[in-house]
Amino acid sequence: MSFTIAIANQKGGVGKTTTSINLAACLAHKGRRTLLVDMDPQGNATSGLGVDKHALPMTVYDLLLGSTLSPESIMLNPLMPQLWLLPSNIQIIGAEMDLLGVDDKERRLRHVIQSVKLRFDYIIIDAPPSLGLLTINTLTAADALLVPVQCEYYALEGLSLLMETYRRIRSSFNPDLDLLGLLITMYDGRTNLARQVAEDVQSHFGDAVFQTFIARNIRLSEAPSFGRPIILYDNNSVGAQCYMNFCEEVIKKIENFKKPPEITQPTENPAAEASQEVMQ
Repeated sequence: MSFTIAIANQKGGVGKTTTSINLAACLAHKGRRTLLVDMDPQGNATSGLGVDKHALPMTVYDLLLGSTLSPESIMLNPLMPQLWLLPSNIQIIGAEMDLLGVDDKERRLRHVIQSVKLRFDYIIIDAPPSLGLLTINTLTAADALLVPVQCEYYALEGLSLLMETYRRIRSSFNPDLDLLGLLITMYDGRTNLARQVAEDVQSHFGDAVFQTFIARNIRLSEAPSFGRPIILYDNNSVGAQCYMNFCEEVIKKIENFKKPPEITQPTENPAAEASQEVMQ
């Protein structure tokens, strides 16, 4: 079987989408068939792969609302042979209201993921910066939770609420959801605050904290404006090295304990030509 990772933190600006884009790209670079699912109404994971989110005829929203469309008809393959995208834009924010009266509303994304899961080695889901229904769907669809933690003063305060949500999802909707780990982001070892926050997180969560820290890096900040993951924008940058090291940690952590999945070839993507029209 393949492995689905939800990347979530209800705090904004912690490197969640940056991590989603760059982990997915690094996995694809290492030959793993990877699907990035954008569940954030901001659509930054979509634009971060060079897709014009405002020109999309269909998005994940259409799949969540029970459309008869197949995920393959919406998937795009914009930049790398092994990297696919289920895109999103501001339209998906309506799903929070539209799904309220729907049966099984917490598992709508899970059904979508299950229909394509065996075609990919990894599925990375970028959750919105909130703890609403879209995030519940994201965690219910995942095998494991990955939490980016920014090196700033209120980092641990926000984590307690997220961990409580994680426990509730396990007890109510997804008992198999594991904690893959916590990733320290925006780390600047020259500052006392960054070192202290990293030490506090490691003290509270121990081995659940990844050894790789994602350093603050100008090139990493620039890459989204060019619609590129960092390994395509500047593969020699510190940011690229950090995410490649982190990717290797993820692969080691997962594939040492999981039987390598048998991948079926995806059907021809009906949106292949359309994807070129929404590229920036």
